[in-house]
Amino acid sequence: MHKIRIAIVGVGNCASSLVQGIHYYADKAEGDAIGLAHWEIGGYRPSDLEVVAAFDVDRRKVGHDVSEAIFAAPNCTQVFAPDVAKLGVSVRMGRVLDGVSAHMADHDEARTFQVADGLEADRAEVVRVLREARAEVLINYLPVGSEVAARFYAECALEAGCGLVNCIPVFIASDPAWASRFEERGLPIVGDDIKAQLGATITHRMLTDLFARRGVALERTYQLNTGGNTDFLNMLNRERLLSKKESKTEAVQSVAASRLDAENIHVGPSDYVAWQNDNKVCFLRMEGKLFGDVPMNLELRLSVEDSPNSAGVAIDAIRCCKLALERGQGGVLAAASSALMKHPPEQMPDDQAHRALEAFLSG
Repeated sequence: MHKIRIAIVGVGNCASSLVQGIHYYADKAEGDAIGLAHWEIGGYRPSDLEVVAAFDVDRRKVGHDVSEAIFAAPNCTQVFAPDVAKLGVSVRMGRVLDGVSAHMADHDEARTFQVADGLEADRAEVVRVLREARAEVLINYLPVGSEVAARFYAECALEAGCGLVNCIPVFIASDPAWASRFEERGLPIVGDDIKAQLGATITHRMLTDLFARRGVALERTYQLNTGGNTDFLNMLNRERLLSKKESKTEAVQSVAASRLDAENIHVGPSDYVAWQNDNKVCFLRMEGKLFGDVPMNLELRLSVEDSPNSAGVAIDAIRCCKLALERGQGGVLAAASSALMKHPPEQMPDDQAHRALEAFLSG
């Protein structure tokens, strides 16, 4: 089989886990491959992903081989594959735009971005790099709130002829105008806002669906999250959270038996705790009524390493894009987006989305 040639925008913790995972599973057999929903998709295994281009704006990453940049500060995710071999691919200077929030300057340099000196890449340069690298799929790992930057790189993907996996809550796949442009170009897109393998929102969704199926009236709920990675630090600027909160809230509302009033549901990032690093802790509470209007409540605490928790999902999304490219299928991959993303164009209950994904994979 050919490799799947991928380009990464944003060499942060999520990119680190993705690249480590490509290396980690290279010498694994199917029976030993813990942590993957799919060992093969379209004949492609995780180790068949090949990073051919990468963009970032941090001076500790730009100009360095991707294998080194994934371990550079402010990355702080767990290292489970420390011996990633040199890839022969240097991180290129990207475009800052709104990718770095101004409030980052108020925090310790070691924990935040340090923008590299030198010229930022314009669209022509990014497109040139993608074409020369023969990239097939572009994966967007920009910080939450990078609305302008996310659209800049989506334009680059369209012009360079790349499929797109949009892992952040900027609404591109779920925007009909963008979706139609990818369809017209015959390029697949999976988005928006990647689900974790077993994270706060997917757990919240499953419990909300369980309430509905068991006839429990859900009256109010919250999901509070804390973490210490750059993503949580970035989200201290609440203005960058509008699309993130919409994405996470709608993911839960869409599977409720009836929609909750806005004052009775709170879903979203809550605070930055530096010493947690890439560990994310979720506090979940759900209140409802059982038979006879008898009240009940559920409380849950979930602790996960945030970035590895999404890497396997990203690998599946990338392989779905490749499969669509081979089939000549452009536009939004509805089944993959519903199964793997929080804010797809079409929300489905998770069991239905899973069946739709398996049907897509089988052709």
